[in-house]
Amino acid sequence: MTDGPQGYEPIGHAYAAPPVAKPRSSLSVAMEQSRNRLMVTAAVVTLAFTAISGKLVASTMLRDPVEPRAHRAADASGTPVGRADITDRNGNLLATSLATASLYADPKIVIDPKEAAKKLVSALPELEYKELLEKLSGDKRFVWVKRNLSPRQQAQVHRLGIPGVYFEREERRFYPAAKLTSHVVGFTGVDNRGLAGMEQSFNKRLTTDPRPVRLSLDLRLQHILRKEVAASVEEFRAIGAAAMIFDVNTGEVLAMVSLPDFDPHDPTGLDAETLFNRNTLGVYEMGSTFKIFNTALSLESGKVRPTDMFDTIHPISIGRFTIRDFHPEHRPLSAAEIFEVSSNIGSVRMMLQAGGVPAQRAFMARMGFLRPTPLELPENGWPLVPNPWREINAMTISFGHGISVSPMHTVAAAASVINGGVMHPPTLLKREPGTEIPSERVMSQQTSETMRRLFRLVVAEGTAKAANVPGYVVGGKTGTADKQKGRSYARNARMSSFVGAFPMHNPKYVVYVMLDEPKATAKTYGYATGGWVAAPAVGRIIKQIGPLLGVQPVDENSPEIRSAVDINSNGTIPPRGSAVASVPNPGRH
Repeated sequence: MTDGPQGYEPIGHAYAAPPVAKPRSSLSVAMEQSRNRLMVTAAVVTLAFTAISGKLVASTMLRDPVEPRAHRAADASGTPVGRADITDRNGNLLATSLATASLYADPKIVIDPKEAAKKLVSALPELEYKELLEKLSGDKRFVWVKRNLSPRQQAQVHRLGIPGVYFEREERRFYPAAKLTSHVVGFTGVDNRGLAGMEQSFNKRLTTDPRPVRLSLDLRLQHILRKEVAASVEEFRAIGAAAMIFDVNTGEVLAMVSLPDFDPHDPTGLDAETLFNRNTLGVYEMGSTFKIFNTALSLESGKVRPTDMFDTIHPISIGRFTIRDFHPEHRPLSAAEIFEVSSNIGSVRMMLQAGGVPAQRAFMARMGFLRPTPLELPENGWPLVPNPWREINAMTISFGHGISVSPMHTVAAAASVINGGVMHPPTLLKREPGTEIPSERVMSQQTSETMRRLFRLVVAEGTAKAANVPGYVVGGKTGTADKQKGRSYARNARMSSFVGAFPMHNPKYVVYVMLDEPKATAKTYGYATGGWVAAPAVGRIIKQIGPLLGVQPVDENSPEIRSAVDINSNGTIPPRGSAVASVPNPGRH
C-alpha cells in the first residue's frame, strides 16, 4: 500500500483527513494569561522572602554583635569560655571561668514598666525598684538589669514571662580558693577584665592563650601559712600581717598571705587597707632583720671577721641623735654576738669599719633594695631610700631604720645570703624542671656559709629560740621596728617580724612572718617584739610544712650537722664534736 497524502491517517483502505483545531474563546485566553501572571508573582515573592531571610540570618547570627542577642540566651551552659584558668603548681584551680546568664531589657518592648520592675525585684531582691523602673521607662533599646545570674535566679526570672526582658550568655570568673589566694590571684571586673593581682598582670595572656597559667604557689602550704598567721593576728590583736614561704634555690614563692584578705568574687566597696598587699606593695623599715644584710656587707668587705670585737658599751651620738641598744650588754661584743643579740651600736660600728656610706649603698643596690622587685604582681612597691645618703642615714640603715623596703625584697635578699650567695629573682610562676633559673652572684660562698652559722646561732642561742623545731635545723633573724607616724616614731606601734630558714646545713626554704602592730600579752611578759610574736609562728609553720616539702628531720647533734652550722658567740667555729659556747641573755628581743 502506497503512502497517502501528507497529513492524512490511514483507516483501512482509505485515508482520513487530519482534525481541524477549534478556534479559542476570549475567556480561555484570559484565564491562561492570569495563570502565568500568578506564577511569576509567586516566584518573585519567594525570591524576595528568601533574600530577606538571608539578611536576617547574616545580621543576627553571622555578624559580630554590638548588643546582646535574645535568641542566644536560652542556655548559658553551651557557651565556650574565653579566659584561661589559673592553677597552683600542682594543678589545683585558683581561678576559672563559667558561662552565666545576664539579664537585660528592651524598654520599648516592655509593656508595663511598673509591673515589670515589681516582678523583677521580687525575684531579684538585690535590685533597687526606683533605679530599675527608671531604666525600664527610658528611651533606650538596651539596658542591663543584672549581670551574671545564678541558674536559680535565671529560672525565677524566666518563669515571670515578662515581654521585653531577655538573657544574654556571658562569662564569670570563679575562685575556688576564695580569699585564701586573693592578694596573689587578684580578681576581674564585671567585663571579665583583670583588675588586680595575676589576673591583671596576665590579662592579655589569659585572654589569648587557652593554656592554664600555673603559679608557683602550693595550695597546701598556703592553707597552713594563712591558718597560723591568722591565729597570731588574733592572739596579739594585730591590725594586719604579711607572710611568705620561699624556695631559696629557685626564687619561687610557694605561699604568700597578706591579712586582712578579701573575697575576690565581691571586692567592690572594700577599704584600701583590705585590698592592700603588705608583702609586695607595702614598704617598711624592717628593723633588726636588716642586720642580716649589714652583717653580710661587713663580712664580704673583708674588713670585718666574726671574731672581731666592737665597743657596744658607749652609745653613739651624732648631731641631736643618740643610738642605743634595746637590751644593752654593757660589754664589748664580737661581730658574731652583735648579730646574735641584735646590737644596734655594734651594727653601726661594723658598718663604719666595712667602708661606710659608699660600701653600704653599693651593697644595698646589689641586693635589690634600690628598685622594685621583678615579681609579676602589679602591686609592687618602690623602696624609700635616703637622698642624699649621708653618714647618719648609713648608721640607722645598719640596724634597719632610714630605708623602707617590702617584705618581698627582704625575703629574696635573705635567701641569697644563705643559699651560697646567689640572687634568684622572685617569681610567682612555677619554674618547670630543666629550665634555666636566672641567677646573679651577690656575695662569696664563704660569706654565705658564715651567715648560715649566724642564722643558726640566733635560733639556737639568741633571740629566736621560740622558732626552733627539733630535726629541722632552723635559723633566722628577728626584727622589731617602731612605726613612723608623721615625723616621729610611735612607741607602741611596731612591725614585728622573723625571717626563718631551714635546714641550715643545706638551706632550702625561707619562712617569713611579719605582724603589724601586735599587742603584748601576759604570755609574752609584756613584749610584742619579733622573737615573741613572729618567731613562734614560723616554728609552727615549719613543723607542718617540712614533711610536705620532703625535708627529712635530722639529728641536730650529729657531728656532720654540728660541723656545718655551729659557731661560737665569740665568732670562732668550734672543733668537730664540741659544744657551742654562748653567753645566756633572757632579755634579748
